Amino acid sequence: MSDPEVRPNETTVPLMPCASVEETLAFYEALGFEATYKQSKPYVYLALQWSGFQLHFGPAPKGLDPAREESGSCLVMVDAVAPYHAAFVAAMRRVYGKVLASGLPRITRYRPGASRFTLIDPSGNSILFIQRDEPAELEYGGSKKLTGLAKALDNARILREFKNDDLQAFRALKSAMRRHHANASAVERAIALCHLIDLATVLGEPTGPWLADLRGLELTIADRQRIESELGHLAGLQEWLPQAG
Repeated sequence: MSDPEVRPNETTVPLMPCASVEETLAFYEALGFEATYKQSKPYVYLALQWSGFQLHFGPAPKGLDPAREESGSCLVMVDAVAPYHAAFVAAMRRVYGKVLASGLPRITRYRPGASRFTLIDPSGNSILFIQRDEPAELEYGGSKKLTGLAKALDNARILREFKNDDLQAFRALKSAMRRHHANASAVERAIALCHLIDLATVLGEPTGPWLADLRGLELTIADRQRIESELGHLAGLQEWLPQAG
């Protein structure tokens, strides 16, 4: 219980490890962050600000491997995540000429209607932008209201959006396609294959087998409209899909 003499007007600022001052500044300033304080000696300290929140960085512990992405993390709670993702993606395209979707640093993909996304910086820190009205409970493994490939697709969504685990989502969908493709509709198979192509691209895996399977499907105009409605955020979607029959 709080002390009655303490007024509830606190501000919490995360302090995360910085493996490289130059790389950290270059990344965050490219996104539009302002460096309000920067110091390299006698120890590293950076203070960065964007809109109404701040991120601070200090010395990295000995042996820190940014590639493991276990450095630090921060939650940024917002009313709506889509505008933040759009702003960072636009900044990346201006500065880098592309969206940084793999490796370090990067931004995770955003599906319209999703309630979160993540920025992973050069030091392996994760900055999670989360919508305040995000559901409190998640059904890991996929919704119990769904079955077969549809349930696997929901599980892959949870793995990608909430656990930031593209590799496990890729493995789960591959397994689900083997087990459930015979009983799934053409449009469900197409949606799963589109996700596999996108995941393979992010993970640096071959996309050829999934593209061949996708282009071998017979899709109706209604099927294609549903796919475009659900997956219109995926770059390259129009090039992947076969013509509607």
